Amino acid sequence: MTVKIATIILLSIGLTLAASSASHKIRRNLTNFAAQTENREETKTLQSIIDRTAKLEKVARDFQFLEGPIWHPDGFLLFSDIPANTIYKFASNGKVEIFRRPSGKANGNTLDKQNRLITAEHENRRVSRTEKDGKVIALADRYEGKKLNSPNDLVVKSDGSIYFTDPPYGINKEQEELGFYGVYRLAADGKLTLLVKDLVLPNGIAFSPDEQKLYVNNSEAGYIAIFDVKPDGTVTNQQGFAELKDASKSGVPDGLKVDVEGNVYSTGPGGVWIFSPDGKLLGKISVPETATNLAWGDRDYKTLYITGSKSLYRIRLKIAGRL
Repeated sequence: MTVKIATIILLSIGLTLAASSASHKIRRNLTNFAAQTENREETKTLQSIIDRTAKLEKVARDFQFLEGPIWHPDGFLLFSDIPANTIYKFASNGKVEIFRRPSGKANGNTLDKQNRLITAEHENRRVSRTEKDGKVIALADRYEGKKLNSPNDLVVKSDGSIYFTDPPYGINKEQEELGFYGVYRLAADGKLTLLVKDLVLPNGIAFSPDEQKLYVNNSEAGYIAIFDVKPDGTVTNQQGFAELKDASKSGVPDGLKVDVEGNVYSTGPGGVWIFSPDGKLLGKISVPETATNLAWGDRDYKTLYITGSKSLYRIRLKIAGRL
């Protein structure tokens, strides 16, 4: 597969960034998409996050199905192409290179406190860690002796514990051993604890800035769930945080991130939905294809990178993000 690099799509942003589409194949020419506006009463709040002149750029294309972006402090973005069984590296010079192939059909990626890559692998049905020397080791692949389903996305807490979701997207029904789709906590000592098992299909996962709240996307049900995090790292008091439904556009609540001020960003129908800490919809960043995940990057962590199904995008924001 040839990866073509270009900054070729600019999306003019209004008050709320509504959907646009491009049915033709994007070439090396500049294409402007007219922005629609909504949520007019939230102008000041949304404009504190996204400048009206900000542009959405397509920076890489011609992939199979992208997921799991994560910015490395050494100055590059890693992201997964699941069907291609590859983790790619997007360098600051705009060049895309193969970081690891095969990847275990990697999906979500994050970094631990030593900046080692932590990956949710579909094919190997495990959570893995890439050591500094490049060796990949399994951190968790079974719960109570039974194989995990298909680890999907993950986040690392400040105490070093890894929280991850385990829906069945990467396996057939006959391969399931657990009988439920869980959210887990993997402690620094290797203890694996089941936190939640009653979400339809748990997916993206993120903490509030103070780590007192845990957000989990319940993809097929179309909403973000929120939990209180107890001192021992387990969770309680499950509630619905926000609903993301729009039958006219493609996409479900999938990737999930939080900025340093507690605003919640989730991929969903039409692009990226942005919510205040109290669950109020502030606006949307329209993406010309199905948005799957997102991550902040660049030196100040104010560039939001978005994986579409076939392409990688980015947009500058005013507020820095959290891993």
